[in-house]
Amino acid sequence: MTVTIESKAALRRRMRAERLAHAEALPNQVRALVFHRPPRPVLEMVPGDGAIGLYHAVVGEAFASGYTKFFIEQGRTVALPWFADKAAPMRFRVHSDPFGCTDLEQGPFGPQPATEAEEVVPFVVFAPLVAFAPDGRRLGQGGGHYDRWLSANPHALAIGLAWDMQEVANLPNEPHDRPLAAIVTPTRVIGPFA
Repeated sequence: MTVTIESKAALRRRMRAERLAHAEALPNQVRALVFHRPPRPVLEMVPGDGAIGLYHAVVGEAFASGYTKFFIEQGRTVALPWFADKAAPMRFRVHSDPFGCTDLEQGPFGPQPATEAEEVVPFVVFAPLVAFAPDGRRLGQGGGHYDRWLSANPHALAIGLAWDMQEVANLPNEPHDRPLAAIVTPTRVIGPFA
């Protein structure tokens, strides 16, 4: 029996629609609780020093603002992706106001730290995703920004944040795709992977 793997483009379209429907169906009470703070196994993966990369979630993505608030309240440096333009490589700049987001400005892909914010290289990066496989493979938005950044910064630990429904059995994999060290969903931590 031959198992066919859906193309990345088709899988991305399908999973974006399913992810959005799932996120929009969440009651407000649940929204306030999910991804509120990292679970202990994840905290044990985060070194005690160095910057932590997070993201400003777009509609449908797993919420990252709770983790941002948690780490800033712990006195940690948090940075978000920053782009000079859509074709520029992803960098990380410090984000210090997760409650009011007064230090963010509109970038090519949505809110991002201001241009004058300090640039840092995180030791741990929490990454959004469209889909994931149980072995740590990640399907991103399609721009390759995280894959390129992780290739250029192989010391960084990448942890995915996702809804449980984003798990797929088969995920196309290409040589440039960078796997995750672990995946966090509202109900479990998958990994860490070798």
